[in-house]
Amino acid sequence: MSPLAILGSALIILALIVVYSIWIRIRHLKPSNDLSWVNENKNIAYAEINDDEVVLKNIRDFNWRTTKDYDERWIEKTFKISDCTKIWLVLEYFYPTRRPIAHTLLSFEFKDGTRISCSIEVRREPGEKFSPIKGLLREFEIMYVWATENDAIGVRSRCRKSETHLFEAIILGEGNQCKMLESYLKRTNKLNEKPEFYNSLFNNCTTNIASHVNDVYPGRVPRAIGVILPGLSPKLLKRNNLVKLRGGSIKEEMRINQVETRARSWDQKSDFGETIRNVDP
Repeated sequence: MSPLAILGSALIILALIVVYSIWIRIRHLKPSNDLSWVNENKNIAYAEINDDEVVLKNIRDFNWRTTKDYDERWIEKTFKISDCTKIWLVLEYFYPTRRPIAHTLLSFEFKDGTRISCSIEVRREPGEKFSPIKGLLREFEIMYVWATENDAIGVRSRCRKSETHLFEAIILGEGNQCKMLESYLKRTNKLNEKPEFYNSLFNNCTTNIASHVNDVYPGRVPRAIGVILPGLSPKLLKRNNLVKLRGGSIKEEMRINQVETRARSWDQKSDFGETIRNVDP
């Protein structure tokens, strides 16, 4: 065997030893809801569901001036699942120059024009910072953050250097937007009772959204790289008719639905949701 072949075999064995050692270290870790959390993650939402009537508690409604300067507020909302009329999809590029890396969240709209967002994300302890690698190693619990739009979308579009896009989602079938909302609420309660680890590949923001959609409409979202790497999802969204396109092309739609300029013009008195949707193509 040549020296190069011996070196290659040794590197493979070393890599296997490292992977096995990591697995041994993390396999006994258990997720928990009973730890110390950063302020924005300290309260986990849960829903009191009585047939169609819902009281959703621990909704975050922070007034963000910067990512470190904010007024903390937690509220609850009473609504009927059957009053859900529309779903919106938010796509946030953390690093606009690194397109595959992004975050997705949904916002649910009701008959009275009110909206509430749900962001599926890591639940951080003080001092923790998100890392995709750590997200593979059982470093973070996963949580459903229910929040007002001026909180969940506002902090992304007004206080971060993110690139944020707002799509009107299409969930085909009469009443499926209500079924999506109900699916989200049940999953929220499940995580409140039995926590899970976040996983950067298999249990993240977009894989959970895809799972909810397919639960309501089987096969609606195919297995694709755009689910694992949501920054690549626009082509998937267009190809599978998952969002409404006003501009005729996904490139034009991305231009129209980018919200930072409108979000930063918000006067903090009018409805934030209407401000970011006030589009003149």
